Amino acid sequence: MNVFRIFSFCALSGCLIAACQPTVVHSRDKSKQEITDAESAFQKMAAEKGLQAAFTFYADSNAVIKRGNDSLIFGKTGIAQFYGKSRYRSVSLTWAPDFIDVSDAGDLAYTYGKYLFQPTDSSGKKSEYRGVFHTVWKRQKNGEWRFVWD
Repeated sequence: MNVFRIFSFCALSGCLIAACQPTVVHSRDKSKQEITDAESAFQKMAAEKGLQAAFTFYADSNAVIKRGNDSLIFGKTGIAQFYGKSRYRSVSLTWAPDFIDVSDAGDLAYTYGKYLFQPTDSSGKKSEYRGVFHTVWKRQKNGEWRFVWD
């Protein structure tokens, strides 16, 4: 009878412990779609409200962007100041991810693809610069995605 009580106690304890653990169902496909949607909304905001508004909004509080060969810009304030310069007010920037992947935990993701950067100078002349981007995304506590590296 003692063995039965010990077995019952262990079985019941195991069930209670398992029931108390948070159940997080992570779907890679769902997370990839969320990143696709975030990239699309980010680009749309850049087109409609400008680079400063879009990059500041989609930046994590600890975001870092690399511009030029050796320039790192840190945090939302730094990013806002960088894109607040007059040369970025008449710029068209379009991009599309060619690849998206999400961590097994579902809290980090990265994208890469091609971009087209088209500034317009003071005389109205437009230039074109093409390149490849790489963005690292972090899921926020509220479930939204913000970039931590661009």
